[in-house]
Amino acid sequence: MSSNVLLFSILLGLVQGISEWLPISSKTQVLFASNALFGLSIAAAYAFGLFLEIGSLGTASLYFRRDIISLFHDRKLFIFLLVVTIFTGLVGAPLLYITELYLTHASPYIGIPMIVLGLALIGIGFYIKFSRALPRINNLGQMKMKHYIIIGIAQGIAALPGVSRSGMTVSTMLFMGVKQEQAFRLSYLAYLPASLGAFGASIFLERHQINADVSATTVPGLFLAIITAFLIGLVAISYLLKFAKSKNVWILDIVIGMLALVLGIIFSIYYYVLPAGVNVS
Repeated sequence: MSSNVLLFSILLGLVQGISEWLPISSKTQVLFASNALFGLSIAAAYAFGLFLEIGSLGTASLYFRRDIISLFHDRKLFIFLLVVTIFTGLVGAPLLYITELYLTHASPYIGIPMIVLGLALIGIGFYIKFSRALPRINNLGQMKMKHYIIIGIAQGIAALPGVSRSGMTVSTMLFMGVKQEQAFRLSYLAYLPASLGAFGASIFLERHQINADVSATTVPGLFLAIITAFLIGLVAISYLLKFAKSKNVWILDIVIGMLALVLGIIFSIYYYVLPAGVNVS
């Protein structure tokens, strides 16, 4: 494994490990880095990013192991994840299929959803700061079936390039009056089954593209990126959930919103103006 591949494998692992837990669309960050740094095609970069989900899945499985075990006796949580996952699949599967067909042509537009999301997060941050209204939903027990369905639909829409899964689910729950700490926790739990389904479906749809391009990073480099994403993710998710409990969580929304806004603008400029990627030898 060359030094360049080693460096960029670690870099991609860092990008995945941090951005997966922030509402800024990790798949878009990894896609951009893979395309710009490795010179992979848009479709191949998107497929490569799917493998890094393994690291984030490991992070969530380890961090929420007690919640996963509790599914055997926590009927409310089980139904929540089941309904959210079903509606995520109903909405996300067709969008994922369309994405796989038209991703290359849609590349100039992947920054636009991030710009919209960034503005929305900034707005939510200021709303939390200046609104005197308390969250109406403090725990899962206060949520109803309609909440599950809406959250599932929001998560399904995140199958589109540039749309953040956690950004969609967290923002949706905040607008519905869910306490911020619970919104982040439930979003991360909903990620587990949804990501497994998306990973399996994408691997099936992109199996030929993956076989053709996996050598671009080498298998050891891919494993290194996955391990990096797993370890960095443990740190990132821990700090984010702790910060979500603080009274200054509105600052996090504004900062992340500004980050999403800037990245969305950069991606849009890159794919409109600059060549699509630089090869790494």
